[in-house]
Amino acid sequence: MRSYSPDSPEAAARIIALLLVADGHVCRSEIEVLNHLGIERELGLQPGSFGQQVQVLCEDLLLGADAGGGLMGGIDAPTLAALMAEIKSPELQRKVLALASAAAEADEHLAEAELVVLSAARQQWGLAAA
Repeated sequence: MRSYSPDSPEAAARIIALLLVADGHVCRSEIEVLNHLGIERELGLQPGSFGQQVQVLCEDLLLGADAGGGLMGGIDAPTLAALMAEIKSPELQRKVLALASAAAEADEHLAEAELVVLSAARQQWGLAAA
């Protein structure tokens, strides 16, 4: 898994992308809510580049996946903590958590894998559930 500079737009986007792919199904409603909330503007990404960030994450996950574990097979607790540690700014942490939570709630189903990502962010960043 590649690393990014602390508080970079790419590091922030990767956490939201991880939430999107965590359950193995990216819903149109999740993408629509993120677009509506202006994810690229909010994170400081170039227009049209969030999709690229999702693709880069999926490539990294595929490289780290074991034979039967699926995309999330390579994301254990220490790896998840390392990804969350790249977001140090409390303001950016709140922004990422708000965007990720909105995406998770968009399809009106919170999958266990999505909950794992959200819980890891809240725990690492010391943020309570909204």
